[in-house]
Amino acid sequence: MQTVYPQIVTSADMLKSTIQLEQLVEKLKKNNTKVAAITNSKLYGVLPFWHTLIKNQIQPVIGLTLKVQLDYSPVSIVLYAENNKGYENILKISSGMETRELDLLPKKWLHAYKEGIIAVYKADLLFSKDSLEELKSIFTPTYLFVGVERPSGIETEEEKAIRKTCGEENIKLTAYHECRYVEKDDAFAFEVLNAMDQSVKMSDFQRKKPQPDSHLLSHEEWQEWFTDVPEWLSNTKLMLERCMVVFDKKKHIMPKYPLPAEITAKDYLTLQCEEGLKARIPHYTHDYTVRLHYELDVISQMQYEDYFLIVQDFMKFARQSNILTGPGRGSSASSLVAYTLYITDVDPLPYGLLFERFLNPERITMPDIDIDFADSKRMDVVRYVAEKYGQNYVSQIITFGTLSAKAAAREVARVFGFESSTLEAISSFIPSKLGITLKEAYDQSSKLREFIQTEDIRKKWFDVALKLEGLPRNASTHAAGVVLSPVPLVDIVPIQKGHEDIYLTQWPMKEVEEKGLLKMDFLGLRNLTIMERILNSIHYKKQSFSLKEIPFNDEQTFRLLQKGDTTGVFQLESSGMRSALKQIKPTRFEDIVAVNALYRPGPMESIPLYAKRKLGHVPVTYEHPVLEPILKETYGIIVYQEQIMQIASQMAGFTFGEADLLRRAVSKKIREVLEKERSHFVHKAKQLGHQEQAATSVYDLIVRFADYGFPKSHAVAYSVISYQMAYLKAHYPLEFYGALLSTAIGNQDKINQLVLEMKQKQISVLPPSIFKSQSTFTVEQNGIRFGLQAVKGISYPFTQKLLQQRQRRSAKWEDIFDLATDLSAVFFTRKNIEPLVKAGALDDFGVERSTLLATIDAAVKYAELVSPTEETDLFEGDSSPFGKSKYIKTDPLPVMLKLQFEKEVLGQYFSEHPTVSKKKTNDKVQHIWDIMQSSKDSFVHAIGMIQEIRRIRTKKGEAMAFVTIQDDTGNISVTLFPEEYAKFNAILKEQAIILVEGKRESRNNRIQVIAKNITLY
Repeated sequence: MQTVYPQIVTSADMLKSTIQLEQLVEKLKKNNTKVAAITNSKLYGVLPFWHTLIKNQIQPVIGLTLKVQLDYSPVSIVLYAENNKGYENILKISSGMETRELDLLPKKWLHAYKEGIIAVYKADLLFSKDSLEELKSIFTPTYLFVGVERPSGIETEEEKAIRKTCGEENIKLTAYHECRYVEKDDAFAFEVLNAMDQSVKMSDFQRKKPQPDSHLLSHEEWQEWFTDVPEWLSNTKLMLERCMVVFDKKKHIMPKYPLPAEITAKDYLTLQCEEGLKARIPHYTHDYTVRLHYELDVISQMQYEDYFLIVQDFMKFARQSNILTGPGRGSSASSLVAYTLYITDVDPLPYGLLFERFLNPERITMPDIDIDFADSKRMDVVRYVAEKYGQNYVSQIITFGTLSAKAAAREVARVFGFESSTLEAISSFIPSKLGITLKEAYDQSSKLREFIQTEDIRKKWFDVALKLEGLPRNASTHAAGVVLSPVPLVDIVPIQKGHEDIYLTQWPMKEVEEKGLLKMDFLGLRNLTIMERILNSIHYKKQSFSLKEIPFNDEQTFRLLQKGDTTGVFQLESSGMRSALKQIKPTRFEDIVAVNALYRPGPMESIPLYAKRKLGHVPVTYEHPVLEPILKETYGIIVYQEQIMQIASQMAGFTFGEADLLRRAVSKKIREVLEKERSHFVHKAKQLGHQEQAATSVYDLIVRFADYGFPKSHAVAYSVISYQMAYLKAHYPLEFYGALLSTAIGNQDKINQLVLEMKQKQISVLPPSIFKSQSTFTVEQNGIRFGLQAVKGISYPFTQKLLQQRQRRSAKWEDIFDLATDLSAVFFTRKNIEPLVKAGALDDFGVERSTLLATIDAAVKYAELVSPTEETDLFEGDSSPFGKSKYIKTDPLPVMLKLQFEKEVLGQYFSEHPTVSKKKTNDKVQHIWDIMQSSKDSFVHAIGMIQEIRRIRTKKGEAMAFVTIQDDTGNISVTLFPEEYAKFNAILKEQAIILVEGKRESRNNRIQVIAKNITLY
């Protein structure tokens, strides 16, 4: 006998079920299932459910569980899509409720969207004859059923009356059973999940317990539970079998760019491109005309004209709104059309970028133009698109977060009532490795195994965590994806309320794209925001400057890159990348493109060879003469996917479209495909007069590098940003560091790193000042001024109030009491003022910091008396009738205490590093920066303050340590092997100042000192 399941709630309905599709489909097959319905409270998970069941020859039914507000009372109801019209109406019902955040569906909506929908009225405690009659007035008898539940197979007290009412109203009954977990023994795990959903612990007496026996019933259980009413089962089966929704094969649903009726998108696009080409390349050659019209022909064949016009339109808006955009991203930078429309800023012809890498006429795919915007203004562009095309046609895309191994372990432990210290311990037992599973953690962590095996409750905890791991936990907005539709989105996908009046799809990106909708990525790039800050800072000094003015052959920029001086430079910051730059010693823009493409696992093995060939240390060789013009720019090394396509074109006469298909096919490394393509390639190469052996060896080269090759279009586009950042650092260092420091507020380690680097370059960092500082770091004539927001303990509202009051005044505050009166007692508090005093921001009053700290409380009382609120000033700005308060004078702070206060609120010793005075007493001592920069391994003497101590044991069980020390110029790692560790361990304490004597060593691009002697200073 075949089984049917009328109510399955899947885990896509977050925290409402533990049912995952893989486990579900196995059980459905085992139970000989004919039809199964998904009945989540939203339309989450509908598409994967439908496809999975179709794939396994089970009829899927799309349902939606909700409550309807009838005249008499709300009722629980399940709506099923009988056909595609019903499915479309369910999309509208769910979208309408979710965009308005309604808990109850209005009765009139149900009436308006009833076509193609079968309704099952759940006969719960709120069941009434009046409600049934109301539903009868909406649905005809063949489209309305009543679902009767028998919890654990037991007839409820109300069932008799329900059956009587339905008989009188001539409404058929169906068996109702909500499945929320697959197996019976999953019940406890679901109960824990349910407690999570309620945000309560299992021991909480207010916890609502879920319905028991909510597993997938076997055929025998269905028969047993409803043995006296077989017609209910028959009605359920017949009702579900009627529900046939068919999804068409994927078709592209392209939006339209608004144009007057007499102008076609094709003509308008061509006009825009031709005008753009004249503007961007006034003296263009015939090659540009041929390439432009070839691209336009391909775009026209694929009917993508509107797409390009839409993108150029919002890019035009960004330019007009002074929103910085990236020069290009991905394969779209290989399009001349995109360049002439100002979508990208990369001219593809000089760099040999191939359009087929972007749009291949031999492989029809949706175009994919991803755009980078300054991350602080990305939403301005999204809002523009939503306003232009209409709220109902534009949406952001949902994304689901799942319970990771750590999250599942902690959440279940919390629900079990484990102590917070135990929760912390559990986190430490699970390795911090991306994507690790609890099973892997159990295998790898002996501490976790020991923890689980000590108590039965812990075993139970782990069993539940294993079952809940990977379940959807929360929904958020995709960082970049935006959907644009030519018809209202609710006709195609379900939507819900999003942010800033822009809807959110109920389906994630893969499912949205599967329905054929156009997805565009609006990416926020932090480096563009940094560049925007730099440019604003340059313009603030009344200097006229544009990124377009940057020459790509600037010697000062290349010198900076050759030294690996790339802190803050996009894509080139890592120590490995710095090392690559030092090896390659870039002298042209193409070297930066190559290093960006090569610096990845696999290809990076070619960096030393690239460097040696570039510098002339070894000769450049080619597998075949045909390769020389293609690989000359990369010194005979295949670096880019485009080079593979060019090789196939030159050697075997492939079109670039065919060459792209070859590259994709070969990169998958499937043996049958490799052999088939080998014979194809060799055959075509022989037709062009090449020897079989030569063709075979070149094909082998293609195979070897097919999955190493990087898209050159992307490398060029992103290298433009890298080069621009490097140029700004070389020519506008103050503005560069000021922008970087402002962006780093909240990341103390980054600020400290930047300040150290600036000191090494003799760039002054000026102390915070209530008279001169702004909220963020600012450029002044002789350095960079510390921003108030970077002082630890200072709130944003306080900073804004202080700056606001400062701007209103015609004269400076005379003293701390004047400041207190102006800020009022609301803002002038010890909590707000003490960090400023410790940071030196009130030094301009000409009073010792110790005196200011001692006077804060008196000044607070003064403010409470004179200016208790922002609105109240008892003396209307003149506090003289009250008499002037005086400072409580005290001895100056000891130097070390003053420095410790600075470290506390500024994250660093600002006035002077504690090691400076110590270094003056020893002529042999070297600055840590000088040791780091030296190219020789030699015996060194360094004085530093201990920042971190990491003690370990060797394989022999001997103790040793790695110690990080710091002076005013930088940090360095000191290694103490067992013999030295035994001698000096007793003096190793954090914040201690020590003299280290030892040998400088460079290993794996990391510099360290091997300690031979340590003295406490």
